[in-house]
This record gives sequence, structure tokens and C-alpha cells, in this order.
Amino acid sequence: MELSGVDKAAVGRIRMEAPGSRVLSREHLVRRLAAVAGSNNVQAVMRLLADYVGASHFLLARYDLIQEQGLDFIVTSNWPFDLVRRLGSELASGYARSTELEKCLSLLTPSFSLLPDDVTLPDDISRQYCSLTFCVGRARFSLMLLFLEGIILSQERLKEVGLLAAYGTSFGDETDNRTERDFELTERELECLFWIAEGKTSDEIAVILGISRNTINNYITSVMRKTATKTRSEAIAYAVRNNLV
Repeated sequence: MELSGVDKAAVGRIRMEAPGSRVLSREHLVRRLAAVAGSNNVQAVMRLLADYVGASHFLLARYDLIQEQGLDFIVTSNWPFDLVRRLGSELASGYARSTELEKCLSLLTPSFSLLPDDVTLPDDISRQYCSLTFCVGRARFSLMLLFLEGIILSQERLKEVGLLAAYGTSFGDETDNRTERDFELTERELECLFWIAEGKTSDEIAVILGISRNTINNYITSVMRKTATKTRSEAIAYAVRNNLV
């Protein structure tokens, strides 16, 4: 689902604003955002931002919930339901493969990917979609936008949308629930995370906590699974970034 499969010439054309009278002006957007900012209506905010950048569909996802069962990671969306369900596993696997550095570098930077070939799309909708990743507190979100075929996007507007999406999402009730990523880490797991951040080995942590080395390794493996990290170094970076240690 990476952009590597997209025609580079096509990507190079993503410079100008999307045509069409439905695209909002910046002044109109600011006035309408101010009207809905305090209403806890994240869907209305995302609809405004989609209109501003000329997108036909929007999907707002919470990456810190993406590994859970079902579609609880979807905050709001007007994508076709079958497409959301089909894309869920793709998003989870892609996020798990990303390193902590890649996740940090992706913040507020528009990225483009292709939907799988076997996905059925509404008429005239492009298989290329844009993702904008941002954080609200310690929760990481991604706004994914679909566009009509042949539309030419504005990079300036896309970057503005990333910032404004973070602003609008911060008012929603969705950010008030489970914003702490350590909600599912046990006290023992947090202890192990702290000690590996201090540079301790499994054997040393076992002596400190008075439990077996195998048990320590099991706790650390559980931490990496829950935080979607692949190595101890990535788990430490995640813990530092999220103020867990």
C-alpha cells in the first residue's frame, strides 16, 4: 500500500488546488470551524476539512486502537463500509511494520498510497488516497482522504488540513476516552519497560524484581505487542515519546 507503486509523474502533478466550486476558501473554513469547534462534532469538522481540500470521502482513525478487534479504531468516516472493513487489516499490518522513527517523521506530512486492486470503489473515485497523521495528546490519529479521478491537489492545503484536523479532533469526545496508551499495560509490564529504558538486561531485571528471566521476557514481549513495536529499542523510544518512563 506504499506510494512506490504509484506513477511518479502523477504524483508530481499534485501541486495545484482542486477544481470545483465546492472547495471552501480559507476564510470560509475558519468561520465554519469556529462555529462547530465546541460542539464535539468531529464528523462535521472532518467534513469541512474534506471540502476544503477537495476530497470526496474522509476517514479518521486512531492508531493506538488499531490492533484491537473490530472497527473501534474508526472515529468517524463516510467511506463505504465494505472498504473500511477491507482496509482495517491492511492498516494494522502497515502500522506494525513501521519503526518509531518512521512514525514520528510521518506526522503532519501528506503521504499517498494505493488501495488494493480487489477493492470495489464508488464511480470516479481514485485508488490513490492521502493520509495525514497527527497527534492529540498521546493519541495518534490518521485522516485518510479519497478524491475523484484526475483531481489535482494542493500540498499547502493538505498540510493545513493536518494541523486543523488535530485542532478539531481535540474537541471531540473520542479523545477523552482511553487517551492513555498505558491503559492496557500492567504494573509489571510498566516496571519492565522502565528497567529496559534504564539499560538493564532481562537477567538484571529478573534479579531486581525477584522473578524469572523467562517471565521478564514474556512481559517485554507483551509490551512490544501492545505498543506495536518490534525491538526493545523501539519500545524504549515509544515509552519516552509517550511519557511512560
